[in-house]
Amino acid sequence: QVQLVESGGGLVQAGGSLRLSCAASGRTPGLYTMAWFRQAPGKEREFVSAISRSGGSTNYADSVKGRFTIARDNVKNTVYVQMDSLKPADTAVYYCAAAIAYMPTTSREYTYWGQGTQVTVSS
Repeated sequence: QVQLVESGGGLVQAGGSLRLSCAASGRTPGLYTMAWFRQAPGKEREFVSAISRSGGSTNYADSVKGRFTIARDNVKNTVYVQMDSLKPADTAVYYCAAAIAYMPTTSREYTYWGQGTQVTVSS
């Protein structure tokens, strides 16, 4: 079992920045691909970004490429996403997730999930 706890969400104006954190605990979190997903009201959960176990590989959805940066600290068992140039369309609940597979982009391949943190971007 891996437990994931997100933090760092909040309200920000368009063009602003936020950094989300995901603290992992339990069974060797360093063995998992880590990712961020988001879900806006009335929409399906969508992939945002993923990072490999070592942190050497990253992947981003086209909608956030160039604005979001994912990173992980395997000593602290924490994954981050730095979100810059935020847009109202980025408003969603953001979820941290862990998967055994290498860099999946679909939610069904992720075994462990956090409770989510709300990000609201005002125009």
